[in-house]
Amino acid sequence: MDQTGADRVQPAVTTQAVILAGGKGSRLKPYTDTLPKTLIEIPGTNRPILGHQLDWLAEEGVTDVVVSCGHLAEVLQDWVAREDLPVRVEIVVETEPLGRGGGLKLAAASLPRPEESWFATNGDIWTRFSLRDMADFHRERDACATLALASPRIPWGVVELDDLGRIHDFIEAPPVPWPINAGLYVFSEDFAELLPERGDHERTTFPALAHEGRLAGFPIPSGHYWRAIDTAKDIQEAARELAGLAA
Repeated sequence: MDQTGADRVQPAVTTQAVILAGGKGSRLKPYTDTLPKTLIEIPGTNRPILGHQLDWLAEEGVTDVVVSCGHLAEVLQDWVAREDLPVRVEIVVETEPLGRGGGLKLAAASLPRPEESWFATNGDIWTRFSLRDMADFHRERDACATLALASPRIPWGVVELDDLGRIHDFIEAPPVPWPINAGLYVFSEDFAELLPERGDHERTTFPALAHEGRLAGFPIPSGHYWRAIDTAKDIQEAARELAGLAA
């Protein structure tokens, strides 16, 4: 007899993923005049962001990836066709902007195993930590969706004040006081049906799940690098940071 719902036993390893790569990357010009931002290479890495993500996903047991793209989709398709990739990659193209929620829903429809859980990540994220641990965390909490949480450093120095307004210390680039959504997720098999056809799931689906107690947050373990590549400045800063980690 087939098992459904709470009785279904999920595989021990999540083996499929979605990468959202549909944005125009306006803040990354002039790089994105000729490249989708997920194909931008961080100097010194010899790998575009997408290549790094696919390598990482493969190391974590993923075998199938669906990439949702729009801007310069043909460039991304050509890159996938000529590269020797460690996972099977399917490209789905947004013929019109769908927003992140709509892009996720479009891509999820092409996942090879819709009855199983799946990872998702924004196409501009550079990080590496144990996705297996995150998937275990997700299953243990019986969540519908689990967000990876990062604590990036504030790019400015801050001051510490006493109760009388006197400065008694300076702190250079401290971590933000609250964790942020790192743009990486684990979703259960029923998550896709909760996504909007277009628009942002972070404004609709996530708040609804949070109110129902079905949304979990997995802190990226201390010492693991994370950065979103949103601007041209981020590219150069990431290059310096990754070179420092490799030294």
